[in-house]
Amino acid sequence: MRSGRGGGVWPLVHAERAALADDLAGLTGEQWATPSLCAGLSVREVLAHLTAGASLNGVRWLAGVIRCRFDFDKQVAMRLAEQLGATASETHDRFRHVITSTTKPPLPVIAMLGETIVHAEDIRRPLGIRRDHPIETLTRVAEYYRGSDLVVAARRRIAGLRLVATDGPFATGSGPLVSGPTLALVMATTGRSVYCDELDGDGVEILRDRRDMR
Repeated sequence: MRSGRGGGVWPLVHAERAALADDLAGLTGEQWATPSLCAGLSVREVLAHLTAGASLNGVRWLAGVIRCRFDFDKQVAMRLAEQLGATASETHDRFRHVITSTTKPPLPVIAMLGETIVHAEDIRRPLGIRRDHPIETLTRVAEYYRGSDLVVAARRRIAGLRLVATDGPFATGSGPLVSGPTLALVMATTGRSVYCDELDGDGVEILRDRRDMR
């Protein structure tokens, strides 16, 4: 595993990966096949996607993009298939192998933290698994998404809304209010509309209606 920039963020990424790996130990075959919050993907497939992201450097990412003729969705599907393995146990083992990886596509390290948390919740929520994330970690991710449309259209999704966390210091924007737990704000900001059920304010339905924004 190569070293990289973002030394203050990488330990947070590694901690979130380790927590997810522990949460998924001992799942049944039926649980691994559970639909995730990512449309069309099972929880096992989302985990393979996370493994792919931790295994793909900039050179391999670009080579894949060219190979897929700049079809980014095709590239994601190809890399996921590479990391899925023959069994759920192998999928899990492959993810454990990259817990401390600092390999990444050409993205900021904070984006990798966001991907890890969001996709982990895409897995946990349908399985009924709860993690109490450190509020400092969630706040850093919320701060990142409020100003970025990289990977996911977060900044545009919350444009014209006032977001206020009820369990931490995060607050941003102006307009109709959306308030609630920081995790729910992060997940709704990235298009997971089921988390809007945990939010309050006049802006919640606006945010819910923007769930498919790309």
